[in-house]
Amino acid sequence: MGANTAENTNLRLKAVLDILAENVWSEEKLNAGEVLAEATARVPFNAHEAELLSGGIPRGHKTLTSASAKLVKAGWLVKGRSGWTIPDEGLRATVAFPDAAAFAAALDAGTPIPDDVAVPTAPPAKPKTKRAAGKKAAPKAAAAKEAAPKATAARKTTRKAPAKAEAASAVETLPQPEAVAVAGDFNKILGAPEDWAPQYDETQMEFNPLVQVWSLSAELPAGFYTYKIALNRSWNENYGAFGVRDGANHELNHDGGPVTITYSHATHDIVVA
Repeated sequence: MGANTAENTNLRLKAVLDILAENVWSEEKLNAGEVLAEATARVPFNAHEAELLSGGIPRGHKTLTSASAKLVKAGWLVKGRSGWTIPDEGLRATVAFPDAAAFAAALDAGTPIPDDVAVPTAPPAKPKTKRAAGKKAAPKAAAAKEAAPKATAARKTTRKAPAKAEAASAVETLPQPEAVAVAGDFNKILGAPEDWAPQYDETQMEFNPLVQVWSLSAELPAGFYTYKIALNRSWNENYGAFGVRDGANHELNHDGGPVTITYSHATHDIVVA
């Protein structure tokens, strides 16, 4: 753990990339909430970070979610409707900046990844156990350029088939609620008579049976919003942050404009795009 919140946040940002990189080879799929939860488990909150803000969100969690935008800006993280994924640049970053200090400095300064760093073909954690393997991880520029396309192709090939299999399985076996609503303090903006109103049509999400997710798209003014996912037009079953039933409110610090909220009943968690 770092000495202060800034250091801890940088450690957790590195943990986010490490977790996503590890999952590339394990083929385990984690949603954004699970990735953040694992990152905070690896770098626990100090007393200040553990303080709960409005909506029951720990201060450190809010700081981490906001700071994750730096990973996106660097091109090391992609936030999409299906969750968070690590692109090739993110994988290269885990090799180029293996220690926390170098990682934080590169992220803050916008330091480009050296051209001779190839896309890794094994989890970044493994070379640390063997110094010889660690030296081989930084080949000459010509070898790096030749290895990168092969690594990219291999990674895409190994992940493609399991994704299809999981989607097919979900379509066949996962029961869905009759209705899913985004109930929060912006429901009037959507046209509902009142806020925090899961019973109204204006707050209901649409279900896509092909990918087994629910989504709602809207235009929202710039502002800070809170909300939950409520099932079957009531509060009897609802999910908040990290997909926790009756959990803390989701938070959205929006710059204004279109926003899409996607809910997976498999994980009870959301993705915002």
